[in-house]
Amino acid sequence: MSKKVLILASNVGLWGEELQAPWDALKKAGFDVTLATPKGITPLPLQLSMDKDFVDPMQNYNVNPPEVVDRINEILDSGEWDTPIKVEDAKVDGYDALVLVGGPGSPLDIVGNPFVHQLCVDAYNQGKVLGALCYAVGAFVWARDTDTLHRSIIYGKKVVAHPREWDFTGLMNYPLVRTTEENTGTDLVTQGFVFPLQVIVEDAVGPTGKVYSDPTANREKPQVMYDHPFVTALSVESSIAFGDQLVTALSA
Repeated sequence: MSKKVLILASNVGLWGEELQAPWDALKKAGFDVTLATPKGITPLPLQLSMDKDFVDPMQNYNVNPPEVVDRINEILDSGEWDTPIKVEDAKVDGYDALVLVGGPGSPLDIVGNPFVHQLCVDAYNQGKVLGALCYAVGAFVWARDTDTLHRSIIYGKKVVAHPREWDFTGLMNYPLVRTTEENTGTDLVTQGFVFPLQVIVEDAVGPTGKVYSDPTANREKPQVMYDHPFVTALSVESSIAFGDQLVTALSA
């Protein structure tokens, strides 16, 4: 029987490849994939994530290969992401894995979302594989259960987190591609990322856990970790490795 995966994505700041890469990897492996978003509408990518010429100011290289942008446009043209369920209506029962994908908007409507936290706790208690990429890893920090003395579900685990060296202090806005009246994104402007991810993940794993956060990571040297049941990965450069590791974890 095909494995079933529930993927959660932001409606206000998805980084296109961070959904596309694991989506394609899981589908290619023959898994049944269901998409959920906070608003129950298409997760539109940030304009920056679809800019073939964008050079990340913290990493100093082009992070959007043309073939990746073309593939995301192909998915958007096909309508493949157009019918997600709402996160608050989702249940992990019947799924083999829960996967959270990132982007600068994920802290706004995924990481702090209490429905997401409950899904994570339920998946953890039911022995599902749990995956998170980039800033979506932060949702695991706030996923806590009374059976674990209110500790995070990643307490004592080995986890990857977006490095402090990549955080910045400039103004950030969240314009999306292909917006409609129903699907406008947000006009919010933040001072850099919403929070420093590495710091809160280090606190959440506690003294017996470990956080891996390599600021020299790139497409040739992605960073992904599988410490059962968690698959975590650094950022967009590790999106392909993240998808491949999810397939490996679910195929074991």
